Parts: sequence; structure tokens; C-alpha cells
Amino acid sequence: MAESLQAVRGMNDLLPEQAARYRRLVGHVADVLARYGYGELRTPVLERTELFVRTIGEATDIVEKEMYTFVDTLNGESLTLRPEGTAACVRAVLQHNLIYGSPQRLWYEGPMFRHERPQKGRYRQFHQIGVEALGFLGPDIDAEQIMIGARLWRDLGIEGQVRLEINSLGDAAARAAHRGELVAYLEAHRELLDSDAQRRLHSNPLRILDSKNPAMAELIAGAPRLLDRLDAESAAHFDGLRRSLDAAGIGWTVNPRLVRGLDYYNRTVFEWVTDALGAQGTICAGGRYDGLVGQLGGRPAPACGFALGIERVMALAEQSSLLGSASVPAAYLVHQGDAAGLLAARVAETLRGEGLAVVVHCGGGKFAAQMRRADASGARYAIIIGEDEAARGLVSLKPLRESGEQRQLTPEALVQALGAPCAPAA
Repeated sequence: MAESLQAVRGMNDLLPEQAARYRRLVGHVADVLARYGYGELRTPVLERTELFVRTIGEATDIVEKEMYTFVDTLNGESLTLRPEGTAACVRAVLQHNLIYGSPQRLWYEGPMFRHERPQKGRYRQFHQIGVEALGFLGPDIDAEQIMIGARLWRDLGIEGQVRLEINSLGDAAARAAHRGELVAYLEAHRELLDSDAQRRLHSNPLRILDSKNPAMAELIAGAPRLLDRLDAESAAHFDGLRRSLDAAGIGWTVNPRLVRGLDYYNRTVFEWVTDALGAQGTICAGGRYDGLVGQLGGRPAPACGFALGIERVMALAEQSSLLGSASVPAAYLVHQGDAAGLLAARVAETLRGEGLAVVVHCGGGKFAAQMRRADASGARYAIIIGEDEAARGLVSLKPLRESGEQRQLTPEALVQALGAPCAPAA
């Protein structure tokens, strides 16, 4: 007997009920984003490796350890399964000259890939909804994207389980000055650094501030703060963001250690975090990346965006009525005999044309076994066609979830009896 094959570790199947919740969440987010003027963009899951090395940063964990990279055997080109969506979005905007006519509000959805140690809330193939706005300079677009998150949490009924943390990384000159001060401070306490922090000390010292190692908490708390070295424009931008959030009634906390894990961020960074999911507490995060368009060869343009982790939001919104339970058919059609089978197929197609979900039993079997299948399907009704009904061109309708008599109807009368929705537009 052949060995049973399993999915790749950290890459999970979405079973029908989970897939239905996924689809509802993405559909609702798409509806909300359309109200804010965002249009959908789709990019390939494979990109040239150089795209991520240039944008994310060579000294980041993602590029150093986590990317799924391979050489295309046909042409020797290095390709990578996308570990995040912003770089691919900006590449597409530049390739197709989208930004030069007017600013762009865009969103996308799909799988991302990182070779991490799988755990609850962290997978090697995970799914994100990304939201990007390119060509907008002021803090109002930062605030708008945070408002989108706040609206989604209210809609999902999880607003009480999440909190907003914000910070500013300033401009390049402020970060360079802070970097020197930070490295000097950490060098003076090198014996307190764990191996990961020592590795990052000169390549990416800002990321040390985001360490979750409790043994380094006191050291990190005493480190120089980038927030204290902000240039005047960045400080004014950050003040404008806070005033906009206050006006919108959105609570926030400044977290001076919030840095994000990608090199392209500047000025505003933010995270929506929760204590309900254990170690993987960030469900949505983003910020500004004003230098990325120029870094990829375009005319410099401001930009801001965020990514929402679909698996984490679904876990947090497990009881949300918005996502609902698995859909069930309006009717399950049981039948016996050749003529009944032909009539069953015609009746089901008529009902589907009227917008109803109808499952037709396949594989034969006695009526009793078919009725058990009908009951297990969750359908409100069973439609029964036997040899007698088929000969007379009728069907029997039996309620499965409520009291009521079984009755015979013409196929045409079924539509009204089942309360069909309006037929979809052609």
C-alpha cells in the first residue's frame, strides 16, 4: 500500500467551512475598501529575487533566512516566492505607469511565503490582504488607513480585543544619527546581548529594539529613542496623525520601540495588536515607505500601506456573525429510477437559475439512505422524485428543519415554495 502523502509542513489546507469564512472575510474587506476608493491589484506569486533583496533589505531576517528562493533551470534566473506584497505592488505600479497620471489607492489579497518555524498563527504559506496608497504626502492618508482597520474590527465585533500602537521612524538623516547612538549604547552592553542581537548589532541594530527576549527587556527600555531625534517635518507629520486619530475617536498608544521588520519604512509605522492569540499578537501592521518608489527606479513618490493577516484575523473573529457558518443548500434532491434522475437534473438546474443552491443526490441508493444524506446536508427541504412523480411530471417537497406536511407540486411551483431569491443578472 502506497504511503499517504501529507501537505508541506506549515502550508495548510483550507477545508470547505474555513474556505467559506475566508471568502466572506475577503469579500467584506473588499467592500469596505471600495467605499474608500481602493481598487484591486493582482500580482504573481513569483518575482525576481532582486526585487525583495533591494526593497526589504539584505540584513533582514526575511532575506537572510526566510525566503523561498530557487534558480530557474531554464534561464538561470533567481526567483522567489513573494514573502510580502508591497514590493510586488510597487513593481507593478512602476511597470505599468499607474502612478504618473494620478495617485493610486490599491489593495490585493493572496498567499505569501516565509520559511519560518511553524506555530499557531505563523505559517510558511500564509495569506494577507494588503492595502497601499501611492502619491499621497500628508498624514491624512496614514490616518485613513488606520481608520479602515478600526472599521473592520468594529464590523467583525473584535474592536475590544485589539489596540493600536504607533511610532515614527523619522527621515533618513534622523535614523542615521540614531543608529550611531544606538550602536554605541549596545556596544557598551554587549555582554547582555543574545546571539541574535549580536548578529544584528552592525547590520540592522534597529531590529534589536523589537526583540521579544525578556532577558533583554531592561536593556532595550534604556536604549536611545529614535522618537527623541525626529526631524521637524517628521515630528509635524506624526503630530498631524495623532490629531487626526483623536478627531476620529480612535485610541492609540505611542510605542517608541515599534520599528517593523522591513528596511523601507520611514516616518509613520503602526500595528494593531491583541493579547488573545498568544505570541502572534500582531494582526495588522504597516506604515509609510516614501523612498521605495525611487529605490525601484521610479520618480520619487510618497506611499503608505498596511497588511492584514487573514489567518490571525479569522482566529480572533471566530465567533463573528459577519463571517457566519458554512452555507447550506436550500434543498437536497433525492430520486430513484432513470426517468426520475433525468427530471431531477432538469428541476435542479431550473432552481439554480433562480438563484437557489440545490444539491442533487448522486450514486444511487435507497430512499432511506438518500434521506439521511439530505438531513445531514443541512438543507431546509428535501425534494423527492420517484417513479410515480416522474410519470406525472411532479415533485414532492418535504420540510426537514420545521414542521409541515410533505406535498406534491409542479416543478414550476417549487420556486415560490422555496422562496427563491431574485435570479442573478445575466
